[in-house]
Amino acid sequence: MEHSHALIRGLMLVLAMLAATPAGAQDTRAAEIAAEQARKAAEITPREPSDVERWAIALRREFLTDPNGFYPFFASVYSGGGFTLGAGYRQFYGDRTHWDVKGLYSIKAYKFIELSTDSWGHAADRLDLHARVGWRDATQVAFYGLGIESPNERTDFRLKQAYIGGDVRARPGGYTVFTAGMTYEDYTLEEPTGTNPWVEDIFTPETAPGIGVSPAYFHTMVSGGVDWRPSPGYARHGGLYEIRYHNYADRDEIYSFDRIDGEIVQHLPILRENWVISLHGLVQTTLDDDDAVPYFLLPSLGSGSTLRAYPSWRYRDRHSLLLTGELRWIPNRLGLDMALFYDMGKVVPRWDDLSLQHLKSNVGIGVRFHGPFATPLRIELAQGREGLHLVFAGSAAF
Repeated sequence: MEHSHALIRGLMLVLAMLAATPAGAQDTRAAEIAAEQARKAAEITPREPSDVERWAIALRREFLTDPNGFYPFFASVYSGGGFTLGAGYRQFYGDRTHWDVKGLYSIKAYKFIELSTDSWGHAADRLDLHARVGWRDATQVAFYGLGIESPNERTDFRLKQAYIGGDVRARPGGYTVFTAGMTYEDYTLEEPTGTNPWVEDIFTPETAPGIGVSPAYFHTMVSGGVDWRPSPGYARHGGLYEIRYHNYADRDEIYSFDRIDGEIVQHLPILRENWVISLHGLVQTTLDDDDAVPYFLLPSLGSGSTLRAYPSWRYRDRHSLLLTGELRWIPNRLGLDMALFYDMGKVVPRWDDLSLQHLKSNVGIGVRFHGPFATPLRIELAQGREGLHLVFAGSAAF
């Protein structure tokens, strides 16, 4: 009992001594603790990005997001042109308005130049305005004949196109989008520069409608749908459901026609977008079977963005169907994706024949180098019934 009383008296003495400590001493001790914590915090060095990371971030900012001045331009002059190099020069003359001149040249001497102006975010960020004038020269465009069973015997033609026009894209609310535009398109068809036979030496007006003519069109396009992708050029989630109407009014009133496109894109992310299932469907249909559509403007399949194991323009006819599925994974979120894909589709002369039977198909694997809003380089290897095909593209697959 005496031992317990002594312990209690000792504790009370300690408490009394603490209570008797001057307030100034307590403040000094608190200041010392705060100073020590500040010193330790200052010694903690924030993580610095590596040289590679700084280089990638700078490239993405300067060349992909909002380039100002000179920049590399990744695109295709016309499908089938082969490896292409390009550059552009852009200057802003408003917060969201710029003019842009860009050009491309391909290994097959395909050429392209365009002057454009774009103004974004009007009417409380609901309206975008675009206008452009340009010219392209595709020196060796392929034509294999009409239909899904056309022979694998290629002929070529040279296509020159001059154009001027513009469009307006509106987002009235939510994810809804509407686009309206008009372009004057003047086509000139000539003998190709390559070694393949010229279309006009092999085909007739019955087997290649519009052969021998070079029409000029007022091309009007109106579209509407919903689009909740982060960007059309690169997305890991979201989707697009859109209908587009095209009217090609021939200046000579001979080869006028109407076409409707229906497109669906759906990205389904898995495990915080480390994996993505991406689906794409596209139907193109000529509305009136009595309209004469020039062979080079018919819906087509075969290219780096349709049936990827088949050469560009492999199949053409009045109606087309394309279905694509991809399993994408992201080994490096900074700028690298990979994908396994499966494409299938067909072209037919009549709408009633547009079914899921007798589809051409291919399977493949690809790698994509991308920014937050664009895919400047896509390399893919696809296998189909006509063999292997290597794809180099300067845009997203869909």
